Parts: sequence; C-alpha cells; structure tokens
Amino acid sequence: MPGADDVKPSTAGALRDLHERFMVEERVVASPVRRRLYLIAMLLVVVPLVAFVAILIDVLRGGELSSIDAPVQAWLNSVQSDFLTATMTGLSVAFGPPVFPIVALVLVLGWVFTARHAWRPLLLAGGTLVAIVGVRLIAELVDRARPPVRGMLIGPELSESFPSGHVVGAATIMLLTAYLVFSRRGNPRAAVAAFVVASLGLVATAASRVYLGYHWATDAVGAACVALIVLGLVIAIDTHRTVRVTDAGSPAPGAAPVSGGSSTAANG
Repeated sequence: MPGADDVKPSTAGALRDLHERFMVEERVVASPVRRRLYLIAMLLVVVPLVAFVAILIDVLRGGELSSIDAPVQAWLNSVQSDFLTATMTGLSVAFGPPVFPIVALVLVLGWVFTARHAWRPLLLAGGTLVAIVGVRLIAELVDRARPPVRGMLIGPELSESFPSGHVVGAATIMLLTAYLVFSRRGNPRAAVAAFVVASLGLVATAASRVYLGYHWATDAVGAACVALIVLGLVIAIDTHRTVRVTDAGSPAPGAAPVSGGSSTAANG
C-alpha cells in the first residue's frame, strides 16, 4: 500500500500537469505590442458599450434611434424575393440553434483535446457563455416585443426581441475564434482576413434575422455591440494572462518568442 510520501509527489505531479495543460501558455512581444493590445481591448469595450447603452435607453423610451426600425423593416419587406428568402433562411438556420451551437461545441472540444494548452479553447467557451447568458438576462429585463408575427417568414417566435440571441451567439464565436487563432500566427494579413470574414458573418446573421422578420434592426445592432464588448474583454484577459514583454530581445523562459514584433503560436 503506498505511503503518504508516495501520494504527495503523485498529487503534486497531477496538479502540475493540469496547470500546464490548462493555464500555461505564454507569448513574448515587444512592449509597444502589448500596449497596442490593451488599447484595442479598451476601445472594443468602451465604444460598443456606450453605443449599447444609448440603444438600450432609446429602446426603453421609444426614441429616435429605434424609430429607424419600422422603415428598415418596411424596406426589407419591399425587396423580398424567393431567392433572398431562401438565402436568408439558410443563413439563419446555419448560424442559429441547434446547428451553430453544435458546431461550436465540436470546435471547442476538438481544440481542447488536440491542443497542447487548453487556455484558448476554454477562453472561447467562457466568452461565448458569458455573452449568451448576459444577453438572455438583458432580454428578460427589457422584455421588448418582436416584430409582428404575420411578418415572420419561417414560423412564429414569441420570445423577447432585444438584443438578438442569434446574432450574439454567432458573432461572439466567430470574432473570438478569429482573435484566438490568428493572434498567434504572426501574420497580420491573415488576421485581418479572419476578422473581415468574421465581420461578414456577423452582418449576414444580423441581416437574415431582420429580413426574416424576427428582430428589429436595433436588436441586431445591440447584439453586435455585446459581441464586440466580449471580444474586447477576452483580448484584455488573454493579454494579461499570456503576454510577456521583452525589451532586450531575449525571450522569457518557457514563452514562445515572436518574430517581426507579432506573437506566434505556442504549440497549440
């Protein structure tokens, strides 16, 4: 039977393995790069937050911003066609439950089990969960009615309208994936391309929900603001946890060095 002296090293080793698996992921950047990451994170939190609060207050009071909703809905109704309706339906189904959450779950689980460090996939899962739960709570509190049921093109939905859960879920996953993957590649062009694709996905999801009659335009804009806020928070948390600064050009022990002033992947 193993003694206490045998158990303690085994436990310590297991805890060390868990720590290295889930927490240890570092990258080395020059000091200006880290400052730029924090600045981007701050802007992504502050600017969308101000916009979201403005939209929220306007929605609650029925002010000028929300007055665009009816004209936008009327214009979309005027341009409806079989092709557009089929396209928007496909986008709504692809980026909504249950399809997109299942794809996201498979992505996170696959990333967790194949990556050397599970920090980034867990950050992706945590950020997405915070966004979805936060939006659900806001929707319950605001309790905004959806557009008329007669205008919903693929069946009625009667849950709260502001902000759009479809848009928040899809946009958060796409934006966070773009950041968490391409922030380590050391290829600015690839990072820009990834964020362009994620942004187009956000716009497509928002457009599909408004076109199909399930949300007002301000629901979609508010949801996009929430996704950007979460992206900013994730960038700040990730930078604080993983970024190490070198001013002398010598990498910190155990951290992945960077080339050309950008961070590279630390083996997964």
